[in-house]
Amino acid sequence: MINISLEINPKFQNIDIDRVKDLIKKILISERIHESEILIILTDDDTLSKLKRDFFNKDHLTDVIAFRLNEYEESEVEGEVYISIPQVQRNAKKFNEPFARELARVIIHGNLHLLDYRDQTPEEKEVMTEKEEYFLENSNWIGIA
Repeated sequence: MINISLEINPKFQNIDIDRVKDLIKKILISERIHESEILIILTDDDTLSKLKRDFFNKDHLTDVIAFRLNEYEESEVEGEVYISIPQVQRNAKKFNEPFARELARVIIHGNLHLLDYRDQTPEEKEVMTEKEEYFLENSNWIGIA
C-alpha cells in the first residue's frame, strides 16, 4: 500500500493535499513502487537551513531535502521530504515559472531522491531533470497550489 502524509506549516495552507498525493503516487507507480510510507513536510527556510547544517554540515539554503529512512535495496520506500515553501516561491519568480509548477517540480525532485536518483554529477543531474520533466508533463500539477 502507498501511504503518503503531509504536514503543512499553517502559513502555507493553500496547498491541494490530494493533488500532491496523486503526483507522488504517479511517480511511485511509474517507478514500480507499490509499498511506501512517505511524509511530506511543507515548511519554511529556517527548518531546511537547520536540517542542511545538522545533517549535511552545509550552511546554505535549499528548497528540498529528502531522507530515505530505510535501505534503498528494500522494495518498500520509507522516507521524509522537507520543502521550503518560501524558497520555492523565490525560485518560481527567478525562473519565471508558475508557483504550482515549481512546487510540483520540487515534490518530484525530493521523491526521486527517495528512489535513489542522485544529482551530484552532470550525468546524474541530466537523468534527474529528464525524470522531473517527464512527470511534470504527464501529471496534473495545475491547481496543486
